[in-house]
Amino acid sequence: MMSMNKFSLIFCCLFLSVFCWGIRAQNDSNIAITGDLLRPAALKKGDTIMILAPAGKIKDRKGLDAGIELANHWGLVVFFGNHLLSQDYSFAGTDEERLEDLQKALDNPSIKAIWAARGGYGTVRIIDDLDFSKFIEQPKWIIGYSDITVLHNKLHELGYQSVHAQMPLTLNLEDPVQRESIKTLHKTLFGKKLQYKIDSSEFNRLGESSGQLAGGNLSIVYSMLASDTNLNMNRKILFIEDVGEALYHIDRMMISLKRAGYFLNCEGIIVGNFKLKSNESNPFGRTLEEIVLEATEGTDFPIVFDFPAGHVDDNRSLMLGSYVDMKVTSKKAKIRFR
Repeated sequence: MMSMNKFSLIFCCLFLSVFCWGIRAQNDSNIAITGDLLRPAALKKGDTIMILAPAGKIKDRKGLDAGIELANHWGLVVFFGNHLLSQDYSFAGTDEERLEDLQKALDNPSIKAIWAARGGYGTVRIIDDLDFSKFIEQPKWIIGYSDITVLHNKLHELGYQSVHAQMPLTLNLEDPVQRESIKTLHKTLFGKKLQYKIDSSEFNRLGESSGQLAGGNLSIVYSMLASDTNLNMNRKILFIEDVGEALYHIDRMMISLKRAGYFLNCEGIIVGNFKLKSNESNPFGRTLEEIVLEATEGTDFPIVFDFPAGHVDDNRSLMLGSYVDMKVTSKKAKIRFR
């Protein structure tokens, strides 16, 4: 009888613990658990976002007008980093100024999203001095691409989703090519269903897989090797894009990822746009597709080429850290975010 009473007591305690945990999770409006990484709350009209520049300088405030107009059209209230227009040679202010803007945005609970005005170079110079403790208490979307991959990697390591997407300086609301990418950014930020179906490249590797999406700019992913923002690609899907790189350097980066074990237990690769360096005086002898396929020889996961994302006008939004399902056939490549 005593042992049964003890068993009943233990069972009740476990039940109450699970029940209370469920209530807390249900009442926590800031986080929704999807797969392994945590997703910040979807935006809604009246929310406040901050535009700042953690890397390259902004030459002219007018270059941000399209981003401001778009955010206002969506019903969002826009604030700016205090040093948004500061300049320190190629940077948007000194390291200390850029760090101050980003830290304040991370710490401020009323800011629901941080939108990088542009990429360039410089985020890696401040990443190790950022304090994410307030962000963890109240996560928010961080949006951008290119050099912002540094932040994407850091957030992935911390266990939070982020958005690889258009930035204010690259927006042109009158460009019909950008309409679809703008729509997908709205879907991502406002919690709507996101999925893609694109024509298959003849170079695609066919198959089906699922996993968390990680990655971004290939040069940045490569530069993070052997650091605490290096990606663990175990059971994940890698997205890569780049701009202005020679083919031999893309080969160097892909071989380096291979040597670092990126492809051993990877579930797939999505290859975005690569604006290659023009007029190479010493032709490399391999195409981009051949480089990727050669670096991944011996694996059997699906690979999608020509996905519309990267340094292009049609830069579709991607939720990094979200679970995605890939299905690649000879006719279509389907990517569905759970």
